[in-house]
Amino acid sequence: MNDSESDRGLPDILEAGLSVVFCGINPGLRAAATGHHFAGRGNRFWRVLHLAGFTPEVLSPDNDRMLLPYGCGLTAAVARPTARADGLSRTEIEAAAAGFEKKIACYAPRYCAFLGKMAISAMTGSRDIQWGLQTTAFGGARVWVLPNPSGLNRGFSLDELVDAYRALYVAAVRETEAARSCATSP
Repeated sequence: MNDSESDRGLPDILEAGLSVVFCGINPGLRAAATGHHFAGRGNRFWRVLHLAGFTPEVLSPDNDRMLLPYGCGLTAAVARPTARADGLSRTEIEAAAAGFEKKIACYAPRYCAFLGKMAISAMTGSRDIQWGLQTTAFGGARVWVLPNPSGLNRGFSLDELVDAYRALYVAAVRETEAARSCATSP
């Protein structure tokens, strides 16, 4: 892979009005090389999404666009790929904040789910980030912070990841059902 290929990032998988947009910190080198999100061999994202209820089957990275019909999208806080997220500086993430927040506002998902605390902490300047639903919005979307499913993040077991992602799934489904109920009420 040459330098121009390694800097190209990944295309967003977004459309207006999604229920959840999953926001990775930045693409891994394998994901950038293949052009598909969460393509790293050890990444548990696709399996966790399925087990948490977001998809009826485990999608493969090659089919990442198939996430849209389930009301979910994919993006990254910083476009530049690295072997590990710690290859980004806090300054680089902070510099991406305004453009990223504008992107989220433009697509207007109900939830922006940050995978890990690193990006949301740098983008908001808050060091006290907890897991789960946050009290402040980002780009008009409700913010949910989930553990990063990277194979490098072994601080969370598969079951713990699934439980964390399922909590978001349940909240998103409840909100969608409530919105439908209001729309059909006289």
